[in-house]
Amino acid sequence: MIFANRAFPAARPRRMRRDDFSRRLMRENVLTANDLIYPVFVLEGENREQAVASMPGVTRQSLDKLLFTAEQALELGIPMLALFPVIESGKSNNADEAYNPDGLVPRVVRELKARFPELGVMTDIALDPYTVHGQDGVIDDTGYVLNDVTVEVLERQALCHAAAGVDVVAPSDMMDGRIGAIRASLEADGFIHTRIMAYSAKYASAFYGPFRDAVGSSANLGKADKFTYQMDPANGDEALQEIAYDLAEGADMVMVKPGMPYLDVIRRVKDEFKVPTFAYQVSGEYAMLKAAGENGWLDEKACMLESLTAFKRAGADGVLTYFALDAARALKG
Repeated sequence: MIFANRAFPAARPRRMRRDDFSRRLMRENVLTANDLIYPVFVLEGENREQAVASMPGVTRQSLDKLLFTAEQALELGIPMLALFPVIESGKSNNADEAYNPDGLVPRVVRELKARFPELGVMTDIALDPYTVHGQDGVIDDTGYVLNDVTVEVLERQALCHAAAGVDVVAPSDMMDGRIGAIRASLEADGFIHTRIMAYSAKYASAFYGPFRDAVGSSANLGKADKFTYQMDPANGDEALQEIAYDLAEGADMVMVKPGMPYLDVIRRVKDEFKVPTFAYQVSGEYAMLKAAGENGWLDEKACMLESLTAFKRAGADGVLTYFALDAARALKG
């Protein structure tokens, strides 16, 4: 709304920007630790920690090391961890290891919930860490990802994680109908409290490279791509369609991924559906800011907080970010 009778000098917007106290009083969006979800990479073994070269400051950790990270997150007020496994053996064409009840992820979930019951734990429901080809599903002889066969495996994976005690399952595969199938299976098996955060608008983005390095799927994927199931970066209306489907099928929360290049999509989703909406500040976004900060081209702390606040301004209720620990520390003190 334009107030015609508030022309300069009656209106001096800089008056309210002059001092810190008045800037704080009129601040429209406030970032807190409550807005952060910390993605972590877990691997087999004990006393193991491997740096991810393309993601400075990020490591793959064995469970014993991860417990210290979880404790830090809890102390900083971060509500939830998102687990991503590094599967070093047992990969196959059909991703059978994805629903092994004694596999890496179920064991980590059980231990985290036993040690830190108040810390939320979310698991990735997708098959790419478990396949020899690096795709997010079961493929045919031409390399095409089979939708309905993959959904059956995803159902088994989600049930496996729910049985281990996970709080949130997050299907990131972009198969059609998988939210409805997973919700029906969870209900049928009595897991009525297990929440679903659907990667509803996951784009076939070039910003995922460092993540694929971290989980070890990059080499398996090779020169193949994921355009037949992840969304075209040129599309916005399609994202609203995908989210409508997932909500109708039983999603509790929805996600837009990547984050910063898709702030317009986040805003449209929140305006249209008014449901819990999350963004993923993906590995490429993180790596760019870290590289610029380490080279002295940008103020890393300031840009980190500005970028996370931008997600809030766009309408996100929370953000998955590799900056979570650093951001929570910065906000605390």
